Amino acid sequence: MENLSRRRALTLGVALGLAGAAAPVPAWASAGPAAGTAGTGALTEAGAGAAAGPGPEWIWDDAADPLMARMIEGGHVPAINRAWESWVNNNDPIPGGLPSDFAAYLTQVNRLPSWADQTKLARAADFNRRRDTYLFMLYGLGSGIMSTVIPREAKSVYWSAGGADMQDRAAKTFTFGYDLSELGAFKPTGQFVVTANKTRVVHAAVRHLLPQSPHWKAVADESIPISAADILVTFHSLGTYVHQKLLEWRIPYPAADQEAFLHMWQVAVHLLGVPYEHIPKTWAEALAQSRQVLTPVLSPSTEGIRLAEDLLGLTAQVDLGVTRGFLNEFVRYVLSDQVGDWLGLRRDYAAAALVRTAWPAFILFREGLSPVMPSTFYMFDQFIRALAMLFLNKGSSGTTTPITIPTGNRPG
Repeated sequence: MENLSRRRALTLGVALGLAGAAAPVPAWASAGPAAGTAGTGALTEAGAGAAAGPGPEWIWDDAADPLMARMIEGGHVPAINRAWESWVNNNDPIPGGLPSDFAAYLTQVNRLPSWADQTKLARAADFNRRRDTYLFMLYGLGSGIMSTVIPREAKSVYWSAGGADMQDRAAKTFTFGYDLSELGAFKPTGQFVVTANKTRVVHAAVRHLLPQSPHWKAVADESIPISAADILVTFHSLGTYVHQKLLEWRIPYPAADQEAFLHMWQVAVHLLGVPYEHIPKTWAEALAQSRQVLTPVLSPSTEGIRLAEDLLGLTAQVDLGVTRGFLNEFVRYVLSDQVGDWLGLRRDYAAAALVRTAWPAFILFREGLSPVMPSTFYMFDQFIRALAMLFLNKGSSGTTTPITIPTGNRPG
């Protein structure tokens, strides 16, 4: 699996939708954390003594939101989507053909924060390469399906424009995950800083558009979607969840890898517009925050059940070498039977017994902790490869589908 392909690990998870001396900071990096961010609120971290101020549930994006409202209302989005399609690498010049205020915004934000540590980011990229088998399974069948039982996220995804075609949405939003996983993702010749900023703009567009949807308004418990708190919830359903599972499965995961993996997500979340002071600084803080903001909100919704079926139903398009019952039981294994029951995943007790005995044996052999290769080793190996290939741009071209800004919502 280490050489599965350049596009690995994050398709489903991101579709639902993320110590040591500092290395030299590139010339295009910023002078520090985003200025003007609000103070730490109730959901910041487990510790005390932070300055008073609005919590992340009351923070959206003061820089991108009004800008995108003007771009949408002014009819500029089609031209932006055409102009920035060729804007790919982190050090690419801002493309021409953009409205001047939009170009000025991109110039300002398309840089790393000063606290980004290139040494840690490089180690995180190597960690992603070495552990892509487990990351793909956890992001795909864990985080991706977990997102369907995060009601706010499921409703926002379902009623936004992309919710009407989940395969196309998966192909487009997979760009975020695959660019994040690249070995040089954060270097000038990498692509993740650009991809994160495109995603941040899309979030701002959705914040403007979704409140105009009567369908979303009828089911939402918030007036504006995708707050900083919502982005942190998504981070915990991805990074924090995976971190916990790797420890639970007793996969070799040294402290330096853990620190690098967290740092990668800290930078990614910050590039999406979350104020620095709300981002957990340690895994202990992340776990505490996750228990506060993610665990209590997990529950089924009509939209989430439909999305889960859409996502799992995509697997019928290719031969994964396993039954739908096996797939259902693996979701139950990496999440819980409660989540499986919420989503109406039909039981297959023979497949359940296989998953719960064969997967731990697969890990032990793969990590060199057991000399006995389980009879199911190749089944799991081929299953992971087939599942990964399913979402590669609808199984077609070798390039990512461009991230585009929506101009409307899902029809009724």
